[in-house]
Amino acid sequence: MIPTRVVAFGGGHGLSASLRALRHCVPELDLDITAVVTVGDDGGSSGRLRAERGGLPPGDLRQALVALAGDHPATRRSAALFQHRFAAGDGAGAGDSLAGHAVGNLLLNGLTELLGDPVAALDHAGAMLGAVGRVLPMSCQPVDIEARVRGANPGHPDEVRTVRGQHQVAVTSGRVESLRLTPAAPAACPEAVAAVRAADWLIFGPGSWYTSVLPHLLVPQLADAIVSSPARRLVTLNLVAEKETHGLSLADHLDTLRRYLPELKVDMVLADSTAVGDPEAVAGAAESLGARLVLAPVAVLDGAPRHDPAALGAALVPVLGADR
Repeated sequence: MIPTRVVAFGGGHGLSASLRALRHCVPELDLDITAVVTVGDDGGSSGRLRAERGGLPPGDLRQALVALAGDHPATRRSAALFQHRFAAGDGAGAGDSLAGHAVGNLLLNGLTELLGDPVAALDHAGAMLGAVGRVLPMSCQPVDIEARVRGANPGHPDEVRTVRGQHQVAVTSGRVESLRLTPAAPAACPEAVAAVRAADWLIFGPGSWYTSVLPHLLVPQLADAIVSSPARRLVTLNLVAEKETHGLSLADHLDTLRRYLPELKVDMVLADSTAVGDPEAVAGAAESLGARLVLAPVAVLDGAPRHDPAALGAALVPVLGADR
């Protein structure tokens, strides 16, 4: 039996939740999972390594690998090691170069230097973790994210200024009016393009909309592959607005997809039944993309704005398993 080939786009915690949910689908569905990850991170350990060593920021790639790690005790320990972050050593001062770095970030950098290819490095790291899918960068060159933001300066609420860097865009207090990448047309990872063209399902979200989801649509070769792929397309909406999407409704989130890739057609939009707000507005925005809105309880039960991987997986099974 040919497995259902699923490509999930994103970065950080949102993509991790999506990948863990897909893993929960595996007992009922035969899935071939590929994660395509943004490469614009410039904060924390990833930002330091990017500035000091060059190459792709490894943090979001590491999180995707860990989300797909196998269940054998040895691979679970390896996954925990990938996530382990060095604390400052006893008596160490500002010169402690390891403090704050995640072990997996250093390992991915080392593998890339050793093998000379970030895709080969990710495949090797995936084998180390017994990953049940593949992790690929959206581009094999790092990108910078820039946004035109209105009201970033509270003293001048109508002023529009350029905010540079993924971290600064993510924490901006203003309203993002436009987004771009530098370079403006980065080359897409060839393996990612091939995965998109061969996919049965493409999944966007959840995640930081401007810094994790939309950047994929700004890579021309990847955008072309997304539009021309025979795959069906699913958008999983966030539970709450983040700083970067302050003032955007869930319907607005869908409208931004069409704004940055007008040719995009979507088949399904999945939203939490209690966080959706006005379902009619969201259903209308989904319909404008050609999609049907599906409501399901996919949040954790403690009220935190986080997707529950098991609940999200349960909601995905009938969607991904449906015949055309």
